Amino acid sequence: MKNLFIIILSCLVFATNTQAQTDRSKAPEPGPAPTIQMGSYQTFTTKNGIKVIVVENRKVPVVSFQISLDKDPVLEGDKTGYIELAGDLMRSGTLSRSKAQIDEEIDFIGASLSTFSSGVFGSALKKHQNKLLEIMTDVLMNPTFPEEELEKSRTQQISSLANVPSNANAIASNVSQKLRYGDGHPYSEITTEETLKNIQREDLVNYYNTYFKPNIAYLIIVGDINTREAKKLVKRYFGKWQKGEVPRHIYPKPEQPESNRVALAERKGAVQSVVTVTYPVDLQPGAPDAIKASVMNSILGGGIFSGRLIQNLREDKGWTYGAGSNLSTDRLVGSWRARTEVRNSVTDSTVTEILKEMQMLRESPVNTEDLELTKSFMNGSFARSLESPRVIASYAYNVERYKLPKDYYTTYLEKLSAVSVQDVQEMANKYLKPENAYIVVAGNKDEVMPTLAKFSKTGDVELYDAFGRVIEQSDLPTGLTVTDVLEKYFKALGGKDKASGVEDVKIDLTASIQGQNLRITLMNKAPNMSYNEVSMNGNPVMVQYFDGEKGGISQMGSKMPVSDEMAKDMAFQAAVFPELAFSDYGIDPKLTGVEQIGSKKAYAIEYQLPSGSKSIAYYDVESGLKLRSVTFVNTPQGPVEQSMDFENYKEVDGIKFPYTIVQPMGPMKLQAEVQNISINSGLDKASFSMP
Repeated sequence: MKNLFIIILSCLVFATNTQAQTDRSKAPEPGPAPTIQMGSYQTFTTKNGIKVIVVENRKVPVVSFQISLDKDPVLEGDKTGYIELAGDLMRSGTLSRSKAQIDEEIDFIGASLSTFSSGVFGSALKKHQNKLLEIMTDVLMNPTFPEEELEKSRTQQISSLANVPSNANAIASNVSQKLRYGDGHPYSEITTEETLKNIQREDLVNYYNTYFKPNIAYLIIVGDINTREAKKLVKRYFGKWQKGEVPRHIYPKPEQPESNRVALAERKGAVQSVVTVTYPVDLQPGAPDAIKASVMNSILGGGIFSGRLIQNLREDKGWTYGAGSNLSTDRLVGSWRARTEVRNSVTDSTVTEILKEMQMLRESPVNTEDLELTKSFMNGSFARSLESPRVIASYAYNVERYKLPKDYYTTYLEKLSAVSVQDVQEMANKYLKPENAYIVVAGNKDEVMPTLAKFSKTGDVELYDAFGRVIEQSDLPTGLTVTDVLEKYFKALGGKDKASGVEDVKIDLTASIQGQNLRITLMNKAPNMSYNEVSMNGNPVMVQYFDGEKGGISQMGSKMPVSDEMAKDMAFQAAVFPELAFSDYGIDPKLTGVEQIGSKKAYAIEYQLPSGSKSIAYYDVESGLKLRSVTFVNTPQGPVEQSMDFENYKEVDGIKFPYTIVQPMGPMKLQAEVQNISINSGLDKASFSMP
């Protein structure tokens, strides 16, 4: 019956070719690096320690103000996510304004105002700059972090996290982050439902009181304003911000693995794998190697279509639409990663090709023509970026924050032009580590795991869940069988005999999606009749039925037949408890392992529906109750995952039913709450036909 609920709810998108020479067989000689006339900026420091950067731009009558805190990252531990929440909720109310009042005042002057974990940003027409700063500094200095807004934001984030297990890119990113930086480093922390539930309002208040101090703040002002005007405004609106001592933190520096380590995060039923090769690097902003290493990475796969990774994996092999690499600088620790998405059958071959391209760039000097093409691309990108005053402001901020030479950006093109073939090879040998990398794959374990062990020196493939938590492969107790798990399940429900005695059941639920209220009715009658209806504002928008012999679907009043394969599945799923009907339909379930479902461990039982589609049910190791059901529906594009979580079990006439049913729906999560359950009420056959 629950599987039919899934079916019902799942129904409800650089190529520039310039040829300036006559002899096309010979590239032109590079000219001298152009002189950069970067827009000017002014700086000053206030009495309370704010470092102010002013970039004047009189083209439009707009001014923006951004406060950015220069603080160390903070370990959040079992409350990971509270710093982001603190930043988000600063805008949710002050001592003198509610969130609604802030929104109304900002809207009235046509301004924008946003807060984040390390600052505040506001922008408005120049004539409204005083009003903007009045509101902005109130938000900056007097946030109240209302409890009700915390609960609302927490609920929204938890809802968003429900989609992570079905998002291979998010899974790969989480596992890569966890491995690359390691335990004990703030960059490795992943927000989960459990950490969000641990957060209290006091955590947000303590973070704000500790770190939002003017003596570690930069105020970046851009727009229709000069330094004299800026000084007056800053004194008037930011002068009362009280300075204070801010803690500094030192963390162990992440190291590259001694040899390649392979990690797999399972994305059940996936027909493609997200492949990432990554590791930390010691490369700080403005370091002597930064520009040369950036050129090297661009040749390999950084933002240019002629990059070797995309030429190999897309143009030559045809395995992917996109592939690239990224080399990032950071004051604590930088990183390098290559990423692509390919079909399961070429996952291991893709890893081989990425490692090969890394090694080739280390061993063989780059072609001069390729080097000049890359530098030309980077030259143009940098020059175009200077057209934006906000970019100029960000460059000024980098110079001040990272203590870079004052001419770092004005001489950028000169340094870029000087990068040689030898420099590229030196950088490749220094920063490309094909034998000291984390190889992370998010994909189908059954299809790709056996092919990945060869990349690990130890032959081990480590298993992780969607949030970067280790999955132990030895958790399945010796001798445990499917029968054992199902017997514990029925015992947890109230007894197998009791469950077998349920002749019919009617469940009424309510839910909301995008502001629309839904009423859901699920009815089942032994042995194989079902009727499911979703109504919106009192009008049926979806009806699905199976009367024991045939089935049908009606969507918005339009009736549609069901295929023979779907009818077979509907007959099986119409059982009140499908587990009782396994033998009736020749289904042979298999116990496949133990997996993490939220904070709980669950036994996974996999089976094929009568149509041949795969389904997996997860039963809590401790309680025995079903936590999740996943079905992979076959489509022309491959299997599509439909999942549903069962929570908040309550007893009805001696049998436990889940009173909260949660289903991911694209970027959203639909949560249905049971309002009433009727058992053995004598539902007749007429109730299970199309109205």
